[in-house]
Amino acid sequence: MPESTKKKIRSFFTEALHICIPLFKIMIPVIILVKILREVGAIEFLGQMIGPVMSIMGLPGIMGLVWATSMVINLYAGMVVFLSLVPGYPLSVAQVTVLTGMMLVAHSLPVELKIAQKGGARLFSLLVLRIGGALLFGFSLMKFFSFTDMFSEANKLSWATNIEPQSVFQWALGEARNLVMIFLIILVLLFIMKTLEKLKIISLIQKLLAPIMKTVGIGKKAIPLTVVGLTLGLAYGGGLIIKETQSGTINKKDAFFSLAFLSLCHGLIEDTLLMVTLGGRLEGILVARIIFSFVLIFVLVKLVSLINQETFEKYLYK
Repeated sequence: MPESTKKKIRSFFTEALHICIPLFKIMIPVIILVKILREVGAIEFLGQMIGPVMSIMGLPGIMGLVWATSMVINLYAGMVVFLSLVPGYPLSVAQVTVLTGMMLVAHSLPVELKIAQKGGARLFSLLVLRIGGALLFGFSLMKFFSFTDMFSEANKLSWATNIEPQSVFQWALGEARNLVMIFLIILVLLFIMKTLEKLKIISLIQKLLAPIMKTVGIGKKAIPLTVVGLTLGLAYGGGLIIKETQSGTINKKDAFFSLAFLSLCHGLIEDTLLMVTLGGRLEGILVARIIFSFVLIFVLVKLVSLINQETFEKYLYK
């Protein structure tokens, strides 16, 4: 094997490790915490507390812990909790699609809301939009799946440890295996993202989505920034919006609508593929999520047009 190829492979693995190490520093304490909560019977108690909300979504109450972890920490931490709980709470493919759809709309809130706030959006307005949007999206998916009886088959995770461990050693071994699999998933996602960038497929997706953005009501100058965030993530798009708003290139309303849209729908490739590994179906977590986000922002644009500038700046954009 040529030395240049070896160097590229080493660089690729090094990049994956740089992504995984900070994640694992968060995920391993979460795994241990979930184990402790399960051993002392707190999981069932938490499930009863969250149950009423999750039951509306057609989910066991305890799955609210997965969503809450995703919202407070990130998707990977939510993924770990999901893998810890699912052996005792088997779900259908439809239920997993509802749950992962909600996770995609509302996750990593402390970090991502801070990014949006730096872009000028009012923190509370986007918090309501994301949590409310996730609940509305989850409920809509649940109703659709119930009506059509789609994806009613049991969800099966062939790559994850799904047998309830009988000892601490077996538990630790199973969780270690899951972490190795998550590392491999990150490697695959990294490879896919780099391949798509090299083939200019991401650029093609961005060009295809731009006209739809204009139809929804997002201003021309904000469209490229929004599409970047849509495909690559809120951190990318949000960072660009912060830069442009500070320079005065885009107006306040376009910046707000762009941030609102990205809050509901971003990281279409990487985040979506991650949720696919848990069993979420693309028809729900990708296609339906894009449609839902466009419709909701279209309605938001129409509603904001009915209020004056003072009210807009007081409640939505500083």
